Amino acid sequence: MDRALTSRFNIPSTLSPYYHRRSSSLAAITRRITPVIVSAKRSPIEGVSEELNLIASEELDQAPARRRVRSAFVDLQLQLDHCLFKKAPVGIRTEEWYERNSKGEEIFCKCWLPEAGVKIKAAVCFCHGYGSTCTFLFDGIAKQIAGSGYGVYAIDHPGFGLSDGLHGHIPSFDDLADNAIQQFTKMKGRPELRNVPRFLFGQSMGGAIALKVHLKEPQAWDGLILVAPMCKISEDVKPPMLVLNALILMSTLFPKAKLFPKKDMSELFFRDPSKRKLSDYDVICYDDQTRLKTAVELLNATRDIEMQVDKVSLPLLILHGAADRVTDPNVSKFLHEQAISEDKTLKLYPGGYHCILEGDTDENIFTLLGSMLVQLPSKVRVYLQNHIFIIVFVKLSEV
Repeated sequence: MDRALTSRFNIPSTLSPYYHRRSSSLAAITRRITPVIVSAKRSPIEGVSEELNLIASEELDQAPARRRVRSAFVDLQLQLDHCLFKKAPVGIRTEEWYERNSKGEEIFCKCWLPEAGVKIKAAVCFCHGYGSTCTFLFDGIAKQIAGSGYGVYAIDHPGFGLSDGLHGHIPSFDDLADNAIQQFTKMKGRPELRNVPRFLFGQSMGGAIALKVHLKEPQAWDGLILVAPMCKISEDVKPPMLVLNALILMSTLFPKAKLFPKKDMSELFFRDPSKRKLSDYDVICYDDQTRLKTAVELLNATRDIEMQVDKVSLPLLILHGAADRVTDPNVSKFLHEQAISEDKTLKLYPGGYHCILEGDTDENIFTLLGSMLVQLPSKVRVYLQNHIFIIVFVKLSEV
């Protein structure tokens, strides 16, 4: 579940381009920016004990605190009234571990495998979105995929979830992609993944990371699955040039400071109100103001990807809610049109919000997951180009 992507680039009224229409210098803008460093306090979670609420209110800037909070809530999360948890396939094997990356950071890793004795059809390597983690609602999604015979592998990006790094801080978007390459390369070397196809799967900001990974190593993957990808900032939410220049300047002075106001984004993420309430239990998500350097890195990453979409060459599946107001469905159309992939599919779901994989009604989730399981055998294709590549096009359906 992604937290406040492009919508966080809406400029506060005091930084509105109209407000500054008569301003004659960049300094006039920067004087109005007051970096915020204090973290927002989490609201109490209804129906949770005072002890757990006290734990959930811990300062989460560093990974050890996030790990303590997650440990306290993990059993409760799996018992939530969400169809992905209540109807999870039986026998799914999971494993959690940490790997050190080239910067010495401990990176949280997790995998979900089919029940013992089932041969893995393909590996699906997941990149989560901004502010998120692979340990909450994605756990239910991964179990559904693993129950169909696929190995699912995921990491928490540096600065998010259970991985090391200042919470919500992205000093370099390229470093996120490089870290993903390092960790997924190790995972692809696991014994159970010998001679099976490998797919990149990215949601929202994770879609941008997946695209960057593909652009950095074009021949290393067999397919790309993107859900509501952040690959271009829509013009109606892109900061005007003067404000963008101000952000860049301020990010060099106060990279870790927080600028953008905190908003309740749950109504934009979840179509089903009953699931919207469950977002409170995502206790280690980064749900605070966006840090200055993070904002600039996200903007720069989308600009870089936008300039290279004509180099996207993998078999490509893009899923997007047509009513998504966090990442623009038109951007997915742009990616689909510009990608040079010979095999590419775009599916827009009428009425779908940003979190189409976890935030729709139970009926929609399982009708479409059932449809996906029926379609999978017919999506196995054999490509003969010097040698045989078995491409399993994992068609995740609207949720």
